[in-house]
Amino acid sequence: MHRTGELYGQFQTLEQQKESATLGMWIFLVTEVLFFGGMFLTYTINRHYFFTAFGIGSNTLDIKLGTFNTAVLIMSSLTMAMAVWSAQTGKKALVTGFLIATLALGSVFLGIKVVEYKQKFDHHLIPGYGFDMKYRSQNPAPGDDLKEIALEKKEVEEAFAIDPDTNAHAQLYFSLYFAMTGLHALHMIVGAGLIIWLIKVSLRGRFTPQYNTPVEIVGLYWHFVDIVWIYLFPLLYLIDRHR
Repeated sequence: MHRTGELYGQFQTLEQQKESATLGMWIFLVTEVLFFGGMFLTYTINRHYFFTAFGIGSNTLDIKLGTFNTAVLIMSSLTMAMAVWSAQTGKKALVTGFLIATLALGSVFLGIKVVEYKQKFDHHLIPGYGFDMKYRSQNPAPGDDLKEIALEKKEVEEAFAIDPDTNAHAQLYFSLYFAMTGLHALHMIVGAGLIIWLIKVSLRGRFTPQYNTPVEIVGLYWHFVDIVWIYLFPLLYLIDRHR
């Protein structure tokens, strides 16, 4: 395969090359929709059958961290869109700046997700041996809000009164929580790697109004990952939020 400037040998024009790359990315994203769709369907079925356990599991998540992360990801979509616009209009310095901003926001999101995962380990909410929905309310940490702990204890006791197998059914919720958010985080890590590559290329000034396909294609991928989170956030954090 030979290459002339930014044009690969199998294409006649940059426009044809861009259209082919865009079509390829959209086909890939359709397969991703099917992939995530299976997990969303699994979640929906189990949520229907184990309504109480899923609700109490959702209420143990940190709504403040989840909301902040959602805002961070929405901002990263904006900066990614601005990077695409900058590449299309030939503003080379802005391309690099917006890509760095997008990478920084994505890193903040992943960092907060690590904090949330650690909370689940500390509260014995990892599916498997040692999982215990009652652990946090019975063993509050020194910095915990006692009123919140008392409310959580009451809700957990009510949940067990309605569904004696809440502990087992809540493990389904957290299994899906870790599977869905973990898979989403993996996609973000891949996206971060692609953005790092774009930053290196943009620093060499290669993106112009005539050639900016890589920025647009990675932008499509990044927006898709953000949209997936927009669905994950209410399903995981808001399904029974009544505090």
